[in-house]
Amino acid sequence: MCRNIVPLNNLEPAASDAECHDAALQFVRKISGTTAPSRANQVVFDRAVEEIARATRALVDDLTTSAPRKNREEEATKRRARSAERYEAIRVYQQEKKAARSAS
Repeated sequence: MCRNIVPLNNLEPAASDAECHDAALQFVRKISGTTAPSRANQVVFDRAVEEIARATRALVDDLTTSAPRKNREEEATKRRARSAERYEAIRVYQQEKKAARSAS
């Protein structure tokens, strides 16, 4: 799925309505294949975002778990570290590919 959508369940403090809306927006953008719908599709796009945001809010509110709540800052730090590793691996791969082309 989209890397911009982060887990919202079991966080301390709990997910806000704005976070549910942002996740819904990212989901609709991914599904529709556009970040900015045409004027003809704006109403449908906005309605989908609102419906998914409501469903997301209900889901997050109704889920139960026995696991301890996750600290937001620790989770964000982990996400940043994974992203840095991913981009470093891409950078190294591109450098190796460039070096191989230059050697040929």
